[in-house]
Amino acid sequence: MNMSIAEVARLAGVSTATVSRALSGRGHVSAKAREKVLEAASELGYVVSQAASSLASGRTRNVGIVLPFLNRWYFTTVLEGAQQRLMRAGYDVTLYNLAGDGDERREVFEHFLLRQRVDAVIAVSLELTESEVTRLHAIGKPLVGVGGPIPGVHTLAIDDVAVARLATEHLIGLGHERIGLIGGDHASDTDFHLPTKRRQGFEAAMIDAGLPLDPQRQTDADFTVEGGYRAAKQLLGAPAAGRATAIFAASDEMAFGAMLAARDLGLKVPDDISVVGVDDHDQSDFFGLTTVAQFPREQGAAAVDILMAQLEPQKDGQAPADTPLPFELRVRSSTSRPRD
Repeated sequence: MNMSIAEVARLAGVSTATVSRALSGRGHVSAKAREKVLEAASELGYVVSQAASSLASGRTRNVGIVLPFLNRWYFTTVLEGAQQRLMRAGYDVTLYNLAGDGDERREVFEHFLLRQRVDAVIAVSLELTESEVTRLHAIGKPLVGVGGPIPGVHTLAIDDVAVARLATEHLIGLGHERIGLIGGDHASDTDFHLPTKRRQGFEAAMIDAGLPLDPQRQTDADFTVEGGYRAAKQLLGAPAAGRATAIFAASDEMAFGAMLAARDLGLKVPDDISVVGVDDHDQSDFFGLTTVAQFPREQGAAAVDILMAQLEPQKDGQAPADTPLPFELRVRSSTSRPRD
């Protein structure tokens, strides 16, 4: 049975114009009015013709999300936060996963995103080039970046130097002096140089505390559990007299690997070795891992809120060009004072 927009308006007790705005997502509608319209439309079985709406507005009500990986917790969690917020706003998601031989990025930014199939783009942990940004802006695609500064683009970024400093200072505050680092490898350092920044934060905290930076206690890995395991085996295989009493891992997944390596070497966490990570991964509580939380679900949702302000502008005006992201230390059972 076909219902008209007028019938939805009568049941919701609002004007047909309000129904149109609420169902199309264009123009301002109060949360209360939108809820009434959606309830009335649901009760009457009224469904918006997406094809007709797109033709009339030039909009697809679809947002493209570009990610460098899908097999890492951080990226899938940002995606989850963004997708849930977009769904509530009535938008679909097209996902572009750039993991592969390197040609994917060129194809996505030179072809896929320019085909008018998405209204806007969220780029996660991608340091976009000037030409990539220019192409999207030239065809009127709002763009938000998550992970670091991009000239001419509204971005959300965490202070990775401060994050690493906070984690390292926690270990120093417990009395550790021989602190090891499992940082990111060269392949992980391409966009926004996250491993470099976290290494800088680690080194700054050590230098400020007057502690030595021993290259033998620093190694790199690929932000995976397996990579952290191999790196920790290397660090913890040193003679006991010079071995680190604590490890800062630049991600929780590498920290999990370090904890497993310690166990396999017969070491107890935290009695023999303290471990701290970054992320607050969903499994961190299970591992008892002390970590610096960076709230990726909220990052994805916040990126959508910024996009919505561009796609459906209100009277409040534009948000600032760059938005710093919150982080906080969460202390669990993987860190303690070193044994005398």
